[in-house]
Amino acid sequence: IFLGYEAAAKRFNPADLEVNLSGRSFMVTGANSGIGKATAQEIANRGGTVHMLCRNKGRADAAKEEIVEKSKNQEVHVHIVDMSNMRQVWEFVETFSQNNTLHVLINNAGCMINQRELTDEGIEKNFATNTLGTFILTKALIPLLKKATDPRVVTVSSGGMLTQKLDVDNLQFEKGTFDGTMAYAQNKRQQVILTEAWAAQHKEIHFFSMHPGWADTPAVQTSMPSFHAKMQSRLRTEAMGADTVVWLAASPSASKQKSGLFFQDRTAVATHLPLAASKSSPQEEEKLVIVLEELAQKFKP
Repeated sequence: IFLGYEAAAKRFNPADLEVNLSGRSFMVTGANSGIGKATAQEIANRGGTVHMLCRNKGRADAAKEEIVEKSKNQEVHVHIVDMSNMRQVWEFVETFSQNNTLHVLINNAGCMINQRELTDEGIEKNFATNTLGTFILTKALIPLLKKATDPRVVTVSSGGMLTQKLDVDNLQFEKGTFDGTMAYAQNKRQQVILTEAWAAQHKEIHFFSMHPGWADTPAVQTSMPSFHAKMQSRLRTEAMGADTVVWLAASPSASKQKSGLFFQDRTAVATHLPLAASKSSPQEEEKLVIVLEELAQKFKP
């Protein structure tokens, strides 16, 4: 049941999350529902300062109110940012960095849109939110993170990425038939590759990617209705999905882990299935970073 969570949880060390996070600052994207909201709640419960990045003010304020009420922690702040709007992401970081500290960035916002649609800036929507927005936010926050003690970046990827080999020449799916589930899985593979690249480049920061398991979240209900209907009784709760995110973001044990790894249930796991043809070459991975750099600069105000 819950696709293995109970079994895995037997070996968790409960003391790992008996931490006081006061004085540490955490940014969570997509924090108004699902795994993002559950993560924000757990951090607030432990006294951390939470910066919720959300697109919709009404939903964000309602989520914030609930988090504050349950945690009795007033240090919960809402920032309205559309992660699929590159200029907005750049501008947000510029303003935020002027008068805030940041210890941990949690890249959780994601979308799965089943038709090929472009943003106003001309970027395919899944790629915009999942990959390019995540890339710009992380890149732009690195100088701020480097000023903090024990800085970390946790990116919520998905086990769906295991089926995908990076296709660096078709990042926005201009070629072939468009498939939203595949686009999403490609974006999630890209996030894992970026985590490895950032870890190699910025030794002072811990970078982690992870698979939350399949959880019963609003995103799964709306993007994958048939999967949700079939699997509903076996899906994890949002809190179960958030457990490893919180563990990577907050526990002292996680900072002893090697940077750049991919986690599931508090354990580093392989990023490719045995014998899978999903491995890309170092050249392809380098090209991904170069393409993202160029696109990111294009939208920099």
